[in-house]
Amino acid sequence: MAGGPWFYCLKHDTVEPRDGCAERHRLGPYETREQAEHALSSVAEREKQITEEDRAWEGD
Repeated sequence: MAGGPWFYCLKHDTVEPRDGCAERHRLGPYETREQAEHALSSVAEREKQITEEDRAWEGD
């Protein structure tokens, strides 16, 4: 992970290197800074996919 790993800090709404805020405030690790910058959209996409899979599983 060149220059990384990278994390997205929920407390400060920014990307941080390893030596950042406490783990409870962060998403990651991500291999690249760009992946960390898109952490919130990645989480939203995964949540949408999981919700759709759950609905299909339950027969809705």
